[in-house]
Formats: sequence, structure tokens, C-alpha cells
Amino acid sequence: MPGGRLTQPERRQIAQGLADGLAYAEIARGLGRPTSTVTREVMRNGGPTSYRADLAHRATERRAHRRKPAGVQGGQEAPQPYGRDPDAVRDYEERFTTVMMQSGLPGTMARVLTCLVTADTGSLTAADLVRRLQVSPATISKSIAFLESQTLVRRERGDGRRERYVVDDDVWYQSMLASVRSLTQQVEIAKEGAGVLGPATPAGARLENIARFLDFVAESLARAADQAREVLNTKPAFRPSDQD
Repeated sequence: MPGGRLTQPERRQIAQGLADGLAYAEIARGLGRPTSTVTREVMRNGGPTSYRADLAHRATERRAHRRKPAGVQGGQEAPQPYGRDPDAVRDYEERFTTVMMQSGLPGTMARVLTCLVTADTGSLTAADLVRRLQVSPATISKSIAFLESQTLVRRERGDGRRERYVVDDDVWYQSMLASVRSLTQQVEIAKEGAGVLGPATPAGARLENIARFLDFVAESLARAADQAREVLNTKPAFRPSDQD
């Protein structure tokens, strides 16, 4: 409603209007909103070239959440281990999730990955994730299946029949290897195209150059990942008092 907070559909309409090259005033008329509302919304969420409806909506939810007293959901909030500031942890988790979304992960999948990465155990059960994210078990199952397909998480058998979902210490190494495999496929298809179109033609030369560039990047990325892999396995030296 005019004067109230923008809804997610309205933010999608703003994003579509920007993609269509519409002026702020024209977008605002379509929404029945003041032009100033649309202008402020776009400028505080990346500007006209970087505005994304899902990220803008999430940022607004995060700001609203930070204005609420801690522990409003589900009773008293459990204390954080190692003396961590709960507000600082929540804020970091939201920002980490946003970065993962900007890298291409869908929203719920990004939230699940954030939970796993920021858990000291590096693993959680479906029940843990349902409780933390306030979503259905089916949503968690779908998210885990997607993250598994991207080699970002794996399953292991926990106590009884319950599965635990695990993010390994070297998950970013495995992610880099997946990127190398994708680049290698692109190299091969570009080389094939150069042969089909003819390396002496403009299109063939373009594909040949693409193949050479991506081949160099893939080799460099694989070499750098191998050289730096042990960094991911560095363990902190905790003192007995650290968890008090």
C-alpha cells in the first residue's frame, strides 16, 4: 500500500523497470508510489545498474531484524559459545548470506550454507536447520540436494537414523576444482567451435582466443588451489578458557 513498506513483488517490478530503462518517475507511477520512494530504494541498494530485488528485500529484512530485541522468536535465545556477541554473529551471518547470493546461490541455499559454515562443528542435522531458519523440512531437503550437486556439502550418518549435513574444511578447494572443470569444458567447446568455423575466420579466431584465455585461467586456478589447499586445514590453538 502507498506509504507502507515496499513488498517483494514491488521490488521485482522496480528491477524490471530498471532493466527496461524506465525512469524512476515512470516506475513509481506503475507502483502507485512517490518517485522519492523508488529513488531512495534504488540508491540504497546498489544503484540503477546493480539493483537486485531479492537482495534489496533481504537487506530491508535485515535492517528491520536488527531493530527488534534479541530472542523475540522461540523464547530466550541460547548463549553464543566462546563469548561471542549474538548481535554481531547474526549481522555477520546475514552479510555472508548476501555475499553468497550475489555469487549466484539461491536465497535459501545460501542461508543453509551460511549456517553450516558458521557452525563450530561444521555440520548440522535437518532438525537443526529447520529450527534455525524457520523453514520446512522439505525446503531443507531441496536446499541440501542443490548444495550437494555443487559439491558444497555432503551427508554423513549421525546418531541413530539421523543424517548430518557437513561442510568440509576444504569445501572452497573443491569448489575451485569444480570451477576448473567447468572452465575446461568451455575450453574444449571453444576449440571445437574454432575448428568448425575455421581458425582463419573472425569468429573462429575469436573462439580460439577464448579457448587460450580460459585454458590459461583454468591451469592457473588449479595450480593456485593446490598450492594453497593446506591453508584451509590450519587449526586454531584454543586455550581451555576460550570457550568460557
